[in-house]
Amino acid sequence: MRQLSTGDMLRAAVKAGTPTGLEAKAVMERGELVSDAIVSALIGDELDAMGADVGAIFDGYPRTAAQAESLDEILRVRGRQLDHVIELEVDEEALVERITGRFTCACCGKGYHDTFEQPKVAGVCDKCGGTEFKRRPDDNAETVRTRLAEYRAKTAPILPIYEARGIVAKVDGMADMDQVSGAIEAILKS
Repeated sequence: MRQLSTGDMLRAAVKAGTPTGLEAKAVMERGELVSDAIVSALIGDELDAMGADVGAIFDGYPRTAAQAESLDEILRVRGRQLDHVIELEVDEEALVERITGRFTCACCGKGYHDTFEQPKVAGVCDKCGGTEFKRRPDDNAETVRTRLAEYRAKTAPILPIYEARGIVAKVDGMADMDQVSGAIEAILKS
C-alpha cells in the first residue's frame, strides 16, 4: 500500500520547478486549492507509475465534487475501485494549534512542535545534531483557517456521495496517535 499525498506531490513538483509546480506554488502559498485538473493529473500519473497490484491511500484527495467524479474516472479506466473513505473528526482550534506549531530539522527532517515536542537541547536536533530548523511557509494560522473554510465549503459536501456507497468510516482524530493509527489500520484491513 502506498500513500499518495497530494500536498507532498505538489510540494515535490514545486521544489523540482516543474511547470505544474510553479503554477501550484502561488496558489498554495495563499492557502487556496490548486485546480482539479492539476491534482487529478498528478494522481493519475502516480497510479500509473505504481502498477495495478499496489494499493493506494489518497491523502488530501478528493477535495471537491469535481475531484470525486474525476477520481471515479481515474480509477475506472485503471480497473480500480475506492474501498474506504476515512473521515478524521477533529476540533478545528486544536488543529490550528497543531499545524502552526510544527517545525522540522532542516538536515534530517525530524518533526518537532512548539508545544508538544521540543528538541531535548534547545536548537539542536535530537536525531542528527543539526542546528537549523524550518517551518512550512503555509503553516500559519490564517492559511490553516482558510484551508478549514475550504474544507467545510468544498470537501465536507462530498461525504454524502461516499456515505451513499457505504464506504465512510469516522475516526476520532483527537485521540492518541496510536489509537488513531490503530483505528485506521483496522478499517483498511476490513
